[in-house]
Amino acid sequence: MDSATAHGLTFRDATDADADTLVALIESAYRGDSSRAGWTTEADILRGQRTDPEGVLAVIKSPDSRLLTVERDGSVVACCQLEHRDDHAYFGMFAVSPRLQGAGLGKVIIAEAERQVRETWGARRMHMTVISVREDLIAWYERRGYRRTGRLSPFPYGDERFGIPQRDDLQFELLVKELA
Repeated sequence: MDSATAHGLTFRDATDADADTLVALIESAYRGDSSRAGWTTEADILRGQRTDPEGVLAVIKSPDSRLLTVERDGSVVACCQLEHRDDHAYFGMFAVSPRLQGAGLGKVIIAEAERQVRETWGARRMHMTVISVREDLIAWYERRGYRRTGRLSPFPYGDERFGIPQRDDLQFELLVKELA
């Protein structure tokens, strides 16, 4: 029995009909009081929205992108964006329901995402960007084999589609993993 089966997870590509459910999931994992039930909250560094229906639909509709939706017992419990970019894939929009965080689902989901980009696109590397002050989250990814590159990009201050920053030192760091 594989790990996904052991956790009762099923994976599928999101459809347009999933947009509102996925926005609610992503918001619950990162913003506001509900996010504090899990450990991935950004509530202390960002207020406002993390995404919106337009952002989710753009990922669903993009020909080079998939929004992998994870269900358990018929309910959406997690998601992640997978995007084909030349010789690598990009991993983003990762959210696990706060009430299920800490139970090992994240490890299973990221492993499945890596497997899928290798098999579907032949990707040899996975890239992601993480807010550089999120040391606990970066450490979690490092335990999964991702390495910090030191390559930083600016946070989109002033664009409330990405949230309202509560500090002035936010930037993104590129993390990379070589896929076997």
